[in-house]
Amino acid sequence: MLPVMLRNFELRTIIASGGMGTVYTAHDVKLEREVALKMMKREMASDPEVTEGFYREARASASLNHTNIIHIYSFDEFEGRPYLVMELANQGSLDSRIENEGLVPELDVLDVGVKMAYALATALKHNLLHRDIKPGNILYNIDGEPKLIDFGLVRAAAVDNAYEEHVWGTVYYVAPEKIERKGEDFRSDMYSLGGTMYHAITGHVPFEAPTSEEVVWAQVHTPLTPPNQVVPAITQKTSDAIARAMAKNPKERFGSYEEMAMELEAARSRVLVQQVQTADESQPGKGSWWSWGRKKE
Repeated sequence: MLPVMLRNFELRTIIASGGMGTVYTAHDVKLEREVALKMMKREMASDPEVTEGFYREARASASLNHTNIIHIYSFDEFEGRPYLVMELANQGSLDSRIENEGLVPELDVLDVGVKMAYALATALKHNLLHRDIKPGNILYNIDGEPKLIDFGLVRAAAVDNAYEEHVWGTVYYVAPEKIERKGEDFRSDMYSLGGTMYHAITGHVPFEAPTSEEVVWAQVHTPLTPPNQVVPAITQKTSDAIARAMAKNPKERFGSYEEMAMELEAARSRVLVQQVQTADESQPGKGSWWSWGRKKE
């Protein structure tokens, strides 16, 4: 059935389709650029709660200007169905990388962690919590740049942490304090980012169990196995940073996203230095005198 015109957008291919809507690659014939267009399914457009979530996502994303947050271009309706037009990031997700690669390289995971930490810091400055950080909500554009998407569960950060009937988030990455109905703040998103990095760098979700209920129980009660005990090649500094972001007690996590990003950047520098040293030592005839020179220093 594609391509088809929707106002000034030529819908070309389907990127993804879920219960709420469908995302297309589209060509803006007026501005001559490629975009993504997310349209709500017809049967969902009559549900006020779903529609409000769609509007909330559009408003929240549009209010944020950060390289690693997907950019919203416009929001409209067509035949009673809301749709939003956004920056195109159709080179897969962090989730698909985990599925395809098994283990995402440590440097790549640290790069994503740093960029998502700064993106979430920007959201927090606008008084917003994302509330659903997970590998499937981090997409890559044509330049390989990670983009945070899906602000459908966003809420204000500075609100009373009253009891909520539902625990919003994805079970494998949800923070313990949310499960225990102790409220949430930016450190809850930080925990989810740590869990996302853990999954990418080890190839395993932080807590695995046969049922969702058992995973939820483990998030609260089971001590975290440090990443480098799952994959010994992971450096100690990276392992420690991820483990700290996932501390059971929010007060034991990083005090800010900036602090977390700085620690991840330090871990990345350590990995780069090790890689350079390994490369130097592996060159024929170089290892012995290079090592001797280091000892002399």
